[in-house]
Amino acid sequence: MTQYRISEAAELLGVSDDTVRRWVNSQELTAATDGSGRQVVDGAELAGLSQERARHAALAQQNTDSVSSARNRMVGLVTGIVSDTVMSQVEMQCGHHRIVSLMSTEAVRDLKLEIGSLAVAVVKATMVVVESPQGHR
Repeated sequence: MTQYRISEAAELLGVSDDTVRRWVNSQELTAATDGSGRQVVDGAELAGLSQERARHAALAQQNTDSVSSARNRMVGLVTGIVSDTVMSQVEMQCGHHRIVSLMSTEAVRDLKLEIGSLAVAVVKATMVVVESPQGHR
């Protein structure tokens, strides 16, 4: 069974350690004690909470004027834009994920993107590479 320390769980969910501790105290999340006496959270339960939080976030930002087949939507802030006359590179920070997109400079203007703008990165891919860190419990 994969387990994560409170600080690891917080980092994975993009919240503070204190928030995870509050969830444990309110029994929103179950914690156990590992062999070293530290509080740990079950990986499967953490994955479920992560999905639940993502579903709530998706519902909160849903635009009823459009429907998309893409399921990978990440809300973030535009942190950088490099443009020439035809193409632009737009960088976003979505939680602790950095997303970089190449698009036309016309699209940047049409979307009114600027540093600090709120934007949604939508990823639609037929191939996604998944890696597992070596030595992780």
